[in-house]
Amino acid sequence: MCKENSMQYRKDKRGVNLSVLGFGCMRFTRRGGGIDLDKAEKELIAAIDGGVNYLDTAYIYPGSEAALGEILRRTGCRNRVYLATKLPHYLIKSMEGVEKTFREQLRRLQTDHIDYYLMHMLSDLSVWEKLKRMGIEDWIQKKKETGEIQSIGFSYHGSADMFKRLVDAYPWDFCQIQYNYMDETSQAGVEGLRYAHSRGLPVIIMEPLRGGRLVNLLPPAAKELFVRDTEGRTPAELAFKWLYDQPEVTCVLSGMNSLEMVAQNLETASRAGPGCMTDSDRTLVARVKEEIARTVKVGCTGCGYCMPCPKGVDIPGTFRCYNAMYTEGKASGRRDYLQCTALRKDTSGASQCVQCGACESRCPQQISIRQELKRAARELETVPYKAAKAAVQLFRIW
Repeated sequence: MCKENSMQYRKDKRGVNLSVLGFGCMRFTRRGGGIDLDKAEKELIAAIDGGVNYLDTAYIYPGSEAALGEILRRTGCRNRVYLATKLPHYLIKSMEGVEKTFREQLRRLQTDHIDYYLMHMLSDLSVWEKLKRMGIEDWIQKKKETGEIQSIGFSYHGSADMFKRLVDAYPWDFCQIQYNYMDETSQAGVEGLRYAHSRGLPVIIMEPLRGGRLVNLLPPAAKELFVRDTEGRTPAELAFKWLYDQPEVTCVLSGMNSLEMVAQNLETASRAGPGCMTDSDRTLVARVKEEIARTVKVGCTGCGYCMPCPKGVDIPGTFRCYNAMYTEGKASGRRDYLQCTALRKDTSGASQCVQCGACESRCPQQISIRQELKRAARELETVPYKAAKAAVQLFRIW
């Protein structure tokens, strides 16, 4: 790693130094039906002046690409940062549509190239195979030859097994996963993180605070641990340190929407790196996780011994989302469940369980998996979920 402006950097596949703290532009403050450009500009420039050089947005984030492009134009900061945005392949049916969308993104961002371009929510190998049949590989190659795309990657929500298959499906330049101390053994998890790293892929981290829920929606007993902490650590600081401590992590995105948040995150990023976690830090993380676990519905550790399910049910993923309904809010748990089980060709929802019981014989926690899957399905597979799942299959959105 190298230092500049006290920010720390880690190299990507091309040898580019990326700031360990990235700016997630999905959560710009909205006011009067649109993004507050003046406020977003102050926060973004404060981050850039502090050494942040990786900015992440997406086509479907309302107003985000256009706001980011305008801020970079009027501040003249385009050449100080690397832009990352995402192709909404699930909305597109042809290569003509891909090209049209890409051109629109360039216009919104007021630039002639995208530094880091991602296939957004590439959730299933069959999705990538479908894009290949459309001609996406030739298109990517041409864009890289013209310099309109510098690096190609994908963002992911789903199991570690499918993630590893996607990593091996194409010579990607980078990838992006949801990862934090509560997702260590769920979604791609630490297994996926280390696998991607072993394949030479830089890994961008999203949801380091699970949308702020590891700060604002901690159980009261977990919040009290920080109130009484003699070292004065904050929930956000601890969550970021846990990530920066891992050398496989390249950049951690934060949806910063206040100058105070920018300043605090810059401070943490300036002094955290591999080896930064102390025994005291690890003890505090473990205690916080214990308090969160007390509020869960199912005592699943995400070990995956119950898998694979002969009917394709993502058992650990289902229980993670079911628990999240009670630890983080029903909307959050149901949204994650939709992303991880329905937005794919081969669905993996709890209702696919046929009560064979193979999973229960392998569960080290001796969970009554079949019974819990029934309960989870009742609460997670609501009418909106079923409608969205049907639409995905009917229109082959995957």
